[in-house]
Amino acid sequence: MRPLLLFAALAALSSSPAMSQPTSLPNARPWDQPFLPPAPVWDGKSKSLLRSAADPWASAFEQDPAHDFSPNYADTRAWFDRLDAASDLIRIEQFGVSPEGRPIYAVIASKDGKAFDPKKPVLLVQAGIHPGEIDGKDAGMMLLRDIAFYGKDGLLDGVNLILIPILSVDGHERSGPYSRPNQRGPRIQGWRNTATNQNLNRDYMKLDQPEMRAVRALANRYRPDLYVDVHVTDGIDYQYDVTFGYNGENGGWSRSPSAARWLDDAFKPAIYKALEGQGHIPGELVFALDDRDPKKGLSDGGLGERFSNGWGSAAHVPTILIENHSLKPHEQRVLGTYVFIEEAMRLLAAKGSGLRAAIERDRALRPAKILANFTAEAQPSSTRAFKGILFERYRSAASGVEEIRWLGKPDPELWRMPFHSSRPTLTLDRPKAYWVPSYRTDLIERLRLHGVEMETLTAPRTVAVDLLRLKDPKVSPRTNEGHVPITVTTVDVERRDWVWPAGSVRISTDQPLGDIVVLLLEPQSSESFFAWGMIPEVLNRVEYIEGYAVAPLADRMLAADPALKAAFEAKLASDPKFAADPDARLGWFYERTPFWDDRYQLYPIGRET
Repeated sequence: MRPLLLFAALAALSSSPAMSQPTSLPNARPWDQPFLPPAPVWDGKSKSLLRSAADPWASAFEQDPAHDFSPNYADTRAWFDRLDAASDLIRIEQFGVSPEGRPIYAVIASKDGKAFDPKKPVLLVQAGIHPGEIDGKDAGMMLLRDIAFYGKDGLLDGVNLILIPILSVDGHERSGPYSRPNQRGPRIQGWRNTATNQNLNRDYMKLDQPEMRAVRALANRYRPDLYVDVHVTDGIDYQYDVTFGYNGENGGWSRSPSAARWLDDAFKPAIYKALEGQGHIPGELVFALDDRDPKKGLSDGGLGERFSNGWGSAAHVPTILIENHSLKPHEQRVLGTYVFIEEAMRLLAAKGSGLRAAIERDRALRPAKILANFTAEAQPSSTRAFKGILFERYRSAASGVEEIRWLGKPDPELWRMPFHSSRPTLTLDRPKAYWVPSYRTDLIERLRLHGVEMETLTAPRTVAVDLLRLKDPKVSPRTNEGHVPITVTTVDVERRDWVWPAGSVRISTDQPLGDIVVLLLEPQSSESFFAWGMIPEVLNRVEYIEGYAVAPLADRMLAADPALKAAFEAKLASDPKFAADPDARLGWFYERTPFWDDRYQLYPIGRET
């Protein structure tokens, strides 16, 4: 649609009584996505956290009359630089540079200076991994300002806070009013992907991007006791404004079960109480099975380690994924995030020792079996009470099917929603160690960035290892995050004495990040380097044999080996397509000669068992 037609359509929608802006959004503008459902009226107590626009330390969000604005990168940094200069409690630390050359920085609040008191828990809050979902930045600006100047410095007596206000800084600056059509504010939003068109929230394991490599180094340096990743969700409408979750919630399966129990027992109840006390409606993460049939059920959204919560569970870094509700006003979401972060600081100060003990128990785990490749269960595992929004159905002339129209009013009846957990589709054995050849310096570097411990060979070494022969790998017909994925479901194990050249590494799985190592290096794992298409060279055949050579050779093999002849005849009888293909028949013999490429589809990473 051309711009003039688009503006005309938006103007028509905004003048329609059925689609008029709700009275809870002050200073409504004609470009305020009038096609979105109305937002329920909200007047929470947390509005008292807002400073007057006349306050010299009011943020740009607070200065905006509609509280529907988030400042750009330069103005955000200038504000934090001013805060840093004015308060001894605040300092800025640059920890990376984006592809377009922008510094990536953290704002650290502490009474300890640069040397953190090791007895104090560390809270790391990450905002703007998806820059359009920027609530954490605006909430963090308000809270840090209040810590510095308005009586909340006592929060730092028992905890240190690290805020990353904008992680995807390049995406943040690809901004405009047409970034996230499913989200109510701020009116200028950043872009979901980076300058290299990557979604950083798929990069926690493969560590392709400089932003994720930088944040991993920051986390390894400060070792946060709790990692909070702030997002804004899409999907169905509902009453909750702040939803959050973690792997292992409600006693579910987790690679870090002790931390999950602490989050269940100590963290979640306190956060719910704080949010409810300030007029918010907290809830568990919401992933609808079908946006056109909202009562069909919910899922846990998957447990994949490419996401923050999945990685945190595998790395034993307790990680909370916040998904504020996109259809609530920006003001409401920001204030809810402020309440969340403040209460998390109080809770860590009071009960952080319990979380640290849980982390240490999880870091000591060495499961013999590694569950992987989780998918949603076909049948629901439980039923959940759910605070829904009233809706009606109508037939859309555009889509040609029945669509949902949300009405912006809380449903007085609790919905009973089927809930589908995730189940593993792959179980991997934990080997004693892995061997990675020296020429794969890229993979070795990524493992080091994770914090994985390894031994580097200074001289060649022959080691008996298990090597995997990949059976029928499948190359994806489409790209994903700049990669061409490859899947393999079946492997054969071959025992070999293999020479590992100097520079190769031995990686023991007897370490806290052992589960991460297994998930990255087993080719059948959907999170592995191989699955992301990063080891495609094993699929290359480099030598061939002509028919005039292999045909007489095959005839001699048949005549000389009765067992081979019997196997060939069985293959002919069981596979008519094979029997009718002369090249396939000759290829069958070629594979059984010494001329065959022994390394074709032989995975180059060894397993020490």
